[in-house]
Amino acid sequence: MAKMKNGNLYVLSLGGSLIVPDEIDYKFVKKFKGLIEKKVAKGNKFIIVCGGGGLNRKYNEAAKKVRKLSNDELDWVGIYATRYNAQFIKILFGDLAHSEININPHKKTLTKKPIIIGAAYIPGWSTDYDAVYLAKTYGAKKVANLSNIDFAYDKDPKKYKSAVPIKNIDWKGFRKIVGDKWEPRMNKPFDPIASREAEKLGLEVAILNGKKLKNFENYLDGKKFVGTIIK
Repeated sequence: MAKMKNGNLYVLSLGGSLIVPDEIDYKFVKKFKGLIEKKVAKGNKFIIVCGGGGLNRKYNEAAKKVRKLSNDELDWVGIYATRYNAQFIKILFGDLAHSEININPHKKTLTKKPIIIGAAYIPGWSTDYDAVYLAKTYGAKKVANLSNIDFAYDKDPKKYKSAVPIKNIDWKGFRKIVGDKWEPRMNKPFDPIASREAEKLGLEVAILNGKKLKNFENYLDGKKFVGTIIK
């Protein structure tokens, strides 16, 4: 089997809030699938790392009502939620996707398929970190973080009305905003540990609203888009 080449390769961190905000958003998934298939038909390749979203949240909430769990145990609940979502997405792409999901970002999958679906690895690793590490493994230079926000902000817009959207920022400035510590289920635009690794690798990360698929397509096509660029 041939190695996936990094020409026209896109690494996506697909937020679980898009797949399963509360219930499965099949309308979004169907449109997202159509867009990716359209780009694959033009010779592009994708590594798509799936988050846990509402599935993770529901299992975590239920588990905590039964007994007190450690962070590692809660992490494992979330890890398997991402893997379930990844299996769901992989199956929907049918023959276009590699037959197994990637759960080890150190491992380079050998495949002729244009799509590889990934999921969470081990406790302490967010799916953002997995996406960054997969970019390293495959030699990709860019990662797109798709979630339910249009931009990263200088502070939490849910808490501060004065929060300012960021269009362009360097890693030093961005890491001052998100800090250096990652915790399971933390609410940050991009994982602080993934940010540190991305800075080391010289990666460009785009943060954009995955729901706005035309805007996402503009990003894929190298056109002007609404979102945050960190590099």
